[in-house]
Amino acid sequence: MFDAIVVGARCAGSSTAMLLARKGASVLVLDQASFPSDTLSTHQVQVPGVACLARWGLLDEVTAAGTPATRRVRFAPGSFVLVGKYPTFEGVDALYSPRRTILDAILVDSAREAGAEVRQDAIVDAVIFDGDRAVGVRGRTKGGRPFEERARLVIGADGKHSLVARDARAPVIKEKPASTAAFYSYWADVELFGGEMHSGEGWAVGAWPTNDGLTMVFVSVPASGLDRLRADTEGEFLAVLDAAGDLGGRVRAGRRAERIRGTVDVPNVVRRAYGPGWALVGDAGLVMDPITGQGIGNAFRDAEALSAAVTEGLATEAAMAGYQRARDDRVLPMWEFTTDLAQFRPLPIEAQVLFGSLQGRRQETDRFLGVLTGAEPLTEYMSGSNLRRIVGLKGLARIVAGKVRGGRATRAAA
Repeated sequence: MFDAIVVGARCAGSSTAMLLARKGASVLVLDQASFPSDTLSTHQVQVPGVACLARWGLLDEVTAAGTPATRRVRFAPGSFVLVGKYPTFEGVDALYSPRRTILDAILVDSAREAGAEVRQDAIVDAVIFDGDRAVGVRGRTKGGRPFEERARLVIGADGKHSLVARDARAPVIKEKPASTAAFYSYWADVELFGGEMHSGEGWAVGAWPTNDGLTMVFVSVPASGLDRLRADTEGEFLAVLDAAGDLGGRVRAGRRAERIRGTVDVPNVVRRAYGPGWALVGDAGLVMDPITGQGIGNAFRDAEALSAAVTEGLATEAAMAGYQRARDDRVLPMWEFTTDLAQFRPLPIEAQVLFGSLQGRRQETDRFLGVLTGAEPLTEYMSGSNLRRIVGLKGLARIVAGKVRGGRATRAAA
């Protein structure tokens, strides 16, 4: 019997298995893929996630693989342009956007080196229960050989459509419908500012440096625009980029290096993160639209928190409840922000006043970028006292007046 079986060997699974194994736990990791293996991804490891890699001794491997650091950022919502850099967080001041063929392989190897048993090409078909308690898994290899393994804890790190969450009937705490279509590809020879994020009514784009001198270019539009994208994927992709100032021209001047990939499978779900004999990490427990690129960093911090709860608290009810509470306190404000942003509504008056006040103020812009990367709590930044400090009394007056006008318009329309 293992101490833990981890279903899924990507960012959430391998990092959880590695941390548990480093603390002496016997861990089995199962994944249907064979690594290195690619997968749809936002690519961004936000600054707090990079701090995790540094703590684990893996950041040097990521950089040695040729993954460039992104320190400078251009954020252009609507007509506003904010330029700054990420603030230092736990000794780290850069975001990285590694190819998943590189990042996932590093994590899988690190889990194995820590002492975890990693089985690739292993398909998990069901969680085994004794009463209401998870006690193991049942599955088969890709060659068709059945297997059954037992453990004190079954950890679902198997993504947004988690089998572990399904079989454990993990309660859904929050859910919002998917609303976007997300597409990306890689371009060579693109002149890039650093990292770039642009958005307008009905679209958002991002461009980030990745391995092999390539730029990962991301486009998100309402799901209603999917038919146009499918009919002329590259033409529509570039047309959206053209709305982002000169970014479209810079991408067109480069060369597309790979096919364009995309999906409308972008659920927004928060599940209970634990139960008798089971736990969830990463997208299995909390998933949001990729528009803010939070998934990998969230997976890493879940891995740290769960491994601490399991080893230090011996997976007691109190320790696991603390794991979920810490996750929700940390991530739910960004989940709400992200799912609202994915509606592509016009900028609310608060955002207009805030972004107008930030333009040209480098230190304040840097702090705001810290919010976007998850290094600074969103709720603290958007508190009344902090907004008052940034926008001043005149700015607050504009916000109040705008809300009053908006309320009148809504009542008139009704």
